[in-house]
Amino acid sequence: MSTTQTAHADGRVELTDGADLADPRFANDDLRPVPIDRRRWTTYNFLALWVGMAHNIPSWTLASGLVALGMDWKQAVLTIALGNLIVLVPMLLTGHAGTKYGIPFPVFARASFGLRGANLPAMVRAAVACAWFGIQTWIGGEGIFLLAGKLLGSGWQNAGHIGGYPWTQWLSFLLFWLIEMVIIARGMETLRRFENWAAPFVLVGAFALLIWIAVKAGGLGPLLDQPSQLGWDGDFWKVFFPALMGMIGFWSTLSLNIPDFTRFGGSQKAQIRGQALGLPTTMTLFALLSVLVTSGSQAVYGEPIWDPIALAAKMDSTAGILYALVTVLVATLSVNLAANVVSPAYDLANLVPRFITFRTGALITGVVGIVIFPWKLISDPHVYIFIWLGVVGGLLGTVAGILIADYWILRRTALDLADLYRPHGRYWYDGGWNWRALVAFLAGGLLAVGGSHGGPFPADGLIPALKPLADYGWAVGFASALGLYTLFSFTARDGRS
Repeated sequence: MSTTQTAHADGRVELTDGADLADPRFANDDLRPVPIDRRRWTTYNFLALWVGMAHNIPSWTLASGLVALGMDWKQAVLTIALGNLIVLVPMLLTGHAGTKYGIPFPVFARASFGLRGANLPAMVRAAVACAWFGIQTWIGGEGIFLLAGKLLGSGWQNAGHIGGYPWTQWLSFLLFWLIEMVIIARGMETLRRFENWAAPFVLVGAFALLIWIAVKAGGLGPLLDQPSQLGWDGDFWKVFFPALMGMIGFWSTLSLNIPDFTRFGGSQKAQIRGQALGLPTTMTLFALLSVLVTSGSQAVYGEPIWDPIALAAKMDSTAGILYALVTVLVATLSVNLAANVVSPAYDLANLVPRFITFRTGALITGVVGIVIFPWKLISDPHVYIFIWLGVVGGLLGTVAGILIADYWILRRTALDLADLYRPHGRYWYDGGWNWRALVAFLAGGLLAVGGSHGGPFPADGLIPALKPLADYGWAVGFASALGLYTLFSFTARDGRS
């Protein structure tokens, strides 16, 4: 291994003082490896990060959306718990590289895709994050609009319409966007501190909503008595498998760019324990709260209300509405900044390091998130879970398969840090592109999403022969890309073409 890096006793690696990463095409201050003395995130920091990200409105709508699709609370919680246990595995495997080498996701992807080729998965991930950013920002703005309307009266809610929505709702959307931009402009350390206190605050708010609906329903009995409309036979399994892929797809984004956070890890134990304690447990707990509250809304109002903002707007208490408003804002800020701004900021910086810094990339993300019409993506739970999350999960599962095959199977976690930033080194391949990763990505992506059907897709699927695979998009993309990349690279373990 190169003499430009030093391995410490705990397994973490950093560059030596004399290492030259001066090429502005591939390095800037945000992309260079984090020095050991700046890797200070503890188990609690990672735990708080996941609590803050898991306890958000789209997570709530995942669980309650399953109830709206006919599951009972036990089936919904089982589906979400299993999905998050599965996605935890690639999360820990890719997170290992961040902690060991102090590198963000797009730099990690250079090892398998090449210095230039890494922009392909980085831009796919950035595009998804920009869409998620828009979704979350719309939700945050909707929270301000609906709950503020309860306090300000009909003049706010019935204001003149622009583009199908009251101008006050557009104003709420813009206000929430501005709050996000101000926070992220202060950098990763500010984000870490924000996540530390936001996590418990949001959890308390979720329990408060459960207590309120339980009181209105006359106790927990009515919340638990809502029967499944699917049973446990064929009707359930037809919904279960695509829903499971949707649950995996929900966090498949973070299973790629988790090195953006673990690069600050104080140890491998810290990131492993923090993520294992944070992701599956908090998502399952939040799912339980969500389906209980949604079942309670069905018992009280005669139909499941799977949007917690709309449910909170039914409160009569001014204090309750104010608390709900603050909780919605904190919850949405917590996940949106961590999950949907950090990644594209690094990904865009990787595209043109000379001109785009982390902060510039964050601002670009904010602009793109406004123009992708996020309100259309979450207007229907069927489209949201089965189509949007399914297609996204399939494509990102493909990238995860390639990263894990390269890092764990072929390289056995050994990387040359300096060459990740140098043209014509071991990760240059053919002009900066690794054809093996490109072919595996295209083939895996075709198998994963080629059969997509329903919503904007043909009823028989984009490619009818692949329609049976569509319900298993993430698993198909992950397994096929991992197998193909390993096969193509079997005779090229040193990383050269």
